[in-house]
Amino acid sequence: LRAHAVAGDADLGQRFVLMADKTRYPADGVSPEAVQEIRRIKARVDAERLPHGADRNTHTKLGRGGLTDIEWTVQLLQLQHAHAIPALHNTSTLESLDAIAAAQLIAEDEVDLLRQAWLTATRARNALVLVRGRATDQLPGPGRQLNAVAVAAGWQNGDGSEFLDNYLRVTRRAKAVVRRVLGS
Repeated sequence: LRAHAVAGDADLGQRFVLMADKTRYPADGVSPEAVQEIRRIKARVDAERLPHGADRNTHTKLGRGGLTDIEWTVQLLQLQHAHAIPALHNTSTLESLDAIAAAQLIAEDEVDLLRQAWLTATRARNALVLVRGRATDQLPGPGRQLNAVAVAAGWQNGDGSEFLDNYLRVTRRAKAVVRRVLGS
């Protein structure tokens, strides 16, 4: 769903995107069987992809209410409804959330929860890179490193415990929306 041309022959890139559109935005949406298969795959990913020893509650990418939860939810709604809603023909998660809200596919407060979780997890993940000097997705436990992540993420007073409490609250609420939409 996120394919777009970034380099090379512009005409070829455009033709590829148009060809991909037939698959990523099916003419009648996706079948109930396809939705069930997507849900099955998502459950398997949840069970198998989290790194050994990682905390599901504080893993910004694969954790509860994290980036992949939000992206799977948005992309399922795109597969189901983009055939009828051209604004969903979009590779940006945030812009797609705007289109989902405008089309009232789910309640606006639920869209806001998903958006807030995506932004919170993205800020946390980016802050982790700044603090640790390498790409990582796991928030540290309480202490100096978490405080540094809070500061790098722009948390108002740099209090790592408050930052973590907010992260956990936001992602927990988003996960409830994900479960309702994805059934996972």
